[in-house]
Amino acid sequence: MYRHFGEVEAAKTSPLYERVAVALSESDQALRAIEAAPARKRRPAVILASLHDLALAGRAPALAAAYAAADGDAAAAAAIDTLLRMTDSVVATAVHRQTRTDETGRCAVLYPAIAEAARRVDAKAVGLIDVGCSAGLNLNVDRVGITYSNGQSLGDPSSPVQMTSSIVGDRPIPTRAIPEVVARVGIDLDPVDVTDADNARWLRACLWPDQPERVARLDAEMALSATAPPLLLQGDAVEMLPDAFARVPADALPVITTTWALSRFPLESRLRFLHRLDEAAAGRTVAWVSAEGVGVAPTIPTLGDRRASGHSIIGLAVFEGSALHAEAIGRCWSQGRLLAWLADS
Repeated sequence: MYRHFGEVEAAKTSPLYERVAVALSESDQALRAIEAAPARKRRPAVILASLHDLALAGRAPALAAAYAAADGDAAAAAAIDTLLRMTDSVVATAVHRQTRTDETGRCAVLYPAIAEAARRVDAKAVGLIDVGCSAGLNLNVDRVGITYSNGQSLGDPSSPVQMTSSIVGDRPIPTRAIPEVVARVGIDLDPVDVTDADNARWLRACLWPDQPERVARLDAEMALSATAPPLLLQGDAVEMLPDAFARVPADALPVITTTWALSRFPLESRLRFLHRLDEAAAGRTVAWVSAEGVGVAPTIPTLGDRRASGHSIIGLAVFEGSALHAEAIGRCWSQGRLLAWLADS
């Protein structure tokens, strides 16, 4: 598993983690130390993030120095040494924490889709509800700046958080703005408060050390979120949805967003999630914007695409009373780094 992670997954973007993961795979002592963690917590992403967290906390200075220098050989040796000396600390962090991918690169997908949802029902204000929100960074979708490869731009050009996305195909994205956001609510089994120093450090630890651009952007995203923290609700998404809807003013359109969250739900829970949206629509119009793997989001057409095809479907569903209008409005790859818009505007 560690050799595959290094030679296949990390090799694409992180030479540092490629070297560290392969070194761990070749060390019998390191592998025995990893086995001290529960089976579900032995994955490379969890153990490497736990080691990185110790380095960021100042508890593994040699590892921190090797990471800062992007020295693969030194990092491999320091990672093994840290793991053997501090096995209990590494395992404790791995057990307590979940790996996170909280960067708002997916906002490049969410922004035009949310704006399209508002246009279709002529909403003058929206309330955002992000399911599986983690730290809730997606809830700042209207507060970031996005530049697309075809020259189009959305959001706030003066925002400290700027991102890019490549357009696939020749169809432009709609450039209308998201209307006023009057509520920002996140739901997660274990939401992350970025104003807490330990939580913020863990989010940094989940990034790979030799990708400074991602670290800088995450820091900017967390700082932006801290200026107006969203409301984060802890609990099962299906059970918490009614509470979340109640936080959205009656004259605003609730827009639920799911980005690669529903795949963690069993099919029964996905159908219950859909039923909750239908229940809420009995009293008001509700929109659901999704970016999920092919066939994961109930009612969203698959466009004939095959499951596990390497891309995701961007879905838009509008619930109005007893009527449901659901369609696929785009495809995306690499969590929003590439986007193909399909809907007529």
